[in-house]
Amino acid sequence: MTAVFSRRSILADRHEELGTKFESSWNDMPLAQFYSTDPYEETAAVRYRAGLIDVSALQMINVSGPDAVASLNAMLTSDIAKLKPGQSAISNLVDENGSLIDDVLVYCDSPTAFRLSHGGGTLEAVFPEYTEGYDVTYAKDDDVHVLSLQGPLALDILKPHVSIDLSTLKYFQHSPAILFGKSVSLARGGYSAERGYEVFCAAADAVFLWDAILEAGKPFGAMAVSWTCLDIVRVEGALLFFPFDMPKGDETPWEVGADWTVDLDKPAFRGKEALVRRKNEKRVAQAGMEIDHHEVIEPGAKLFKDGKEVGSLNSSVYSQHLMRSIALVHVLPELSALGTEFEVVGPAGTFTGRLVKTPFYDPLRLRTHPLDER
Repeated sequence: MTAVFSRRSILADRHEELGTKFESSWNDMPLAQFYSTDPYEETAAVRYRAGLIDVSALQMINVSGPDAVASLNAMLTSDIAKLKPGQSAISNLVDENGSLIDDVLVYCDSPTAFRLSHGGGTLEAVFPEYTEGYDVTYAKDDDVHVLSLQGPLALDILKPHVSIDLSTLKYFQHSPAILFGKSVSLARGGYSAERGYEVFCAAADAVFLWDAILEAGKPFGAMAVSWTCLDIVRVEGALLFFPFDMPKGDETPWEVGADWTVDLDKPAFRGKEALVRRKNEKRVAQAGMEIDHHEVIEPGAKLFKDGKEVGSLNSSVYSQHLMRSIALVHVLPELSALGTEFEVVGPAGTFTGRLVKTPFYDPLRLRTHPLDER
């Protein structure tokens, strides 16, 4: 029986031309999990040149009105009032028990207008409760498409064709612009641990812009890259993916290393009391692991120490670039010291893994946060 999806990227034909069979889906949109090209060749493009990926499966919500900041602050863990127009920030949504139920990237377009990009969580379900009594409106935007050009040459590719000085756009900044003659919003960021830019455009312009970016990127060796490539580079960069890196389903920001998204100094917000209570009740610690195996270890593998199960392997890849099998894991806090060894037990067998510093790639994050911008 053929699956029916309520969302479909307008770029679907382009993805099929590149060889995908839409092997997976996310947020009710088929994904180009693989192309006919080798994912490791795609990864090399992102690491040394540039790769273009369609991330339109992200869910976008427009929020506007005089009380936009107040309503968002009542929902989210970070202080949205600190954002200035043209800035963005990662935040989180927790429930009344302080458990993570969505991660959110908040774009501030004006003091009364915001765009929220979120993944597979339940942000939309809480909007009715946290907009009631506020002078604010919100609406899901399924028209917008998001094209993400990631890699060290991304700036060189886009700069000649955009109406703004892209070189002055800092990490987590965004701006309206004209790109190849089309109105877009350009944001510096991405999920690759490389310099990158995300192009937010209307569906009607997405195919034209996809083709134009790849054509402009030809002299630079740019190419379209799949979601498998995206998973490789984001794990190499130790970037979490909700909910796959939260396997218990009730982890707090403290337990996944996202404490920097929580502002306990701002007024009451959803789950604040629970977060205060659970700050010193960490059951797991977020960590990175290298594994003595020449292939990827399947997510869901169990971690053992002295015969006792003490953690889980959540996201994993074989990094050809780093020439090792790596994973993002949860372990007992008392076992989270770098160098601690574990038995990694999964369908492929039992292997030795040890905790190492993250991110695995670019440990000082100089690619995304150059020293002259800090």
